Amino acid sequence: MGKTISEKILSVKSGSDARAGDIVISPVDLVFVQDTTGPLTIRQFKSGNKQTLAAPRRTALFIDHASPSPNRQLSNDHIFMREFADETGCLLFDAGNGVCHQVVAEQLARPGDVIVGADSHTVTAGALGAFATGMGSSDVAVAMSLGKTWFRVPETIAIEVTGKFAKGVGAKDLVLYLIGLIGADGATYKALEFIGSTVNDMPVWQRLTISNMAIEAGAKVGLFCADSVTEEYMEAQGRGQEYTPIAADSDAVYERMIKVAADQLEPMVAMPHAVDNTATARSLGNIRVDQVFIGTCTNGRLEDMAETASILKNKKVQAGVRLIVCPASRKVYTMSIYAGHIQAIVEAGGIIMPPGCAGCLGLHQGALGDKEVCLSTANRNFKGRMGNPEGEIYLASTATAAASALTGKITDPREVL
Repeated sequence: MGKTISEKILSVKSGSDARAGDIVISPVDLVFVQDTTGPLTIRQFKSGNKQTLAAPRRTALFIDHASPSPNRQLSNDHIFMREFADETGCLLFDAGNGVCHQVVAEQLARPGDVIVGADSHTVTAGALGAFATGMGSSDVAVAMSLGKTWFRVPETIAIEVTGKFAKGVGAKDLVLYLIGLIGADGATYKALEFIGSTVNDMPVWQRLTISNMAIEAGAKVGLFCADSVTEEYMEAQGRGQEYTPIAADSDAVYERMIKVAADQLEPMVAMPHAVDNTATARSLGNIRVDQVFIGTCTNGRLEDMAETASILKNKKVQAGVRLIVCPASRKVYTMSIYAGHIQAIVEAGGIIMPPGCAGCLGLHQGALGDKEVCLSTANRNFKGRMGNPEGEIYLASTATAAASALTGKITDPREVL
């Protein structure tokens, strides 16, 4: 009987014949925290008996959620994290390097890795064929100390996607459609494994968007095979030697199979205050927006900057709309500058934020006012997510967000393209 990607990775790592439902103890290849979860994790680590990291150069701290710091308390948290990095020799990605999940994909994640992070969107690295999952600060502190942790091997739901996306439709629309279809708890503690002809042709930047949002359906991991597309991406990051192919067996046993026809999808939007509260963009055309936010670990990559620039070029953002754009990493930012994307966005009226999470969490840089409406490319629209429980957050693709910035209302990007 064949194995899923989850079963394969956890079998190799645990040295056992791991099957769905089994409990295994696995070495951890990468452990990371960010500046909202990091201080607690470090304090938990320091409260233990062991004061040295199991693998300092595979332990990473990221200052990204409040980057640069907007207040005294967060500044002190950042000092605490920097001091810990000095004490232990772990990796520190200070303010300006970008969102942890994007930097992990660019520099640290490898196919077949087991990765744990004190952030639910650690699942993003599943796009590279890594078993990557978020955990609580106490569990991550243990993994930092021991270099291993335990897992229950998840059952796997296969998502088979076939056909070609229509113009103006892409990975974000696919994953929003899927979450709306199965619900916010439809894959709780399951692995979502994406397969099919559409997936095989999908570039890594789109795979990252989908894996990033697997947690929004409750999934433990969101996995893609590591194939020639993955290898090409890793070579582009200067890490081709770290590539290892990995895929499910042809006779892998799935708990369930969901089939999606990509050519039947439309631009999708998640309405307040739940990610599975979805509708088509064209059905929401009467909703005015005060702010459009393009960026985050979901849609802040170079291709998102390029798509935004192409839609906005030689046009102007609608009067009364704030367009905030935040590249997900320093690499994305610099490449966007060289390509002219940043200039096009600024000339259209956009505001560029330093690489990081910016308004996504609502700590600073883009917090909403009472009753304001924001259309965001982020992954969550929970009440209060962008710093104000009186604000309303809609989620959409980069194309839908950029088009809506031009019209001042939620807009199907096919009307603009």
